Amino acid sequence: MNNDLATVTLLTIIAEAVLADQLTRALLDAGATGYTMSTASGQGSRHLGATTLGGENVRIEVLLAASLGERLLGEISARYFTNYGVVAWLSEVRVIRGDKYA
Repeated sequence: MNNDLATVTLLTIIAEAVLADQLTRALLDAGATGYTMSTASGQGSRHLGATTLGGENVRIEVLLAASLGERLLGEISARYFTNYGVVAWLSEVRVIRGDKYA
C-alpha cells in the first residue's frame, strides 16, 4: 500500500435536505467518484437553524481535483445560493491514495 500523501480538494456543502439528491447527482455527473453525506445542524449569521426553518440540513463532502472543485463551487453558487439555504467551501487537504480523486 502506498502511504504517500497527496494534496486534493475537499468540497463541503451544507444545504437544505430537500436539495440532497440534486446536489449529489450533480457531483457524480460532473465526475466525482463518491461523496459522504450526513445530517447537519447549527446556527448561521441570520441566527436561524434548521429546526427554526422547519427542515433538516445535510453536509455533503467530496474529495476531487482542484479544478473540478472550483467549477462545482461556481455552479452550486450560481444555481442555489439565491433561493436556498446553502453554504459551500473548498479546502486543500492531504490524503492517502490521492490518485483516486485526481
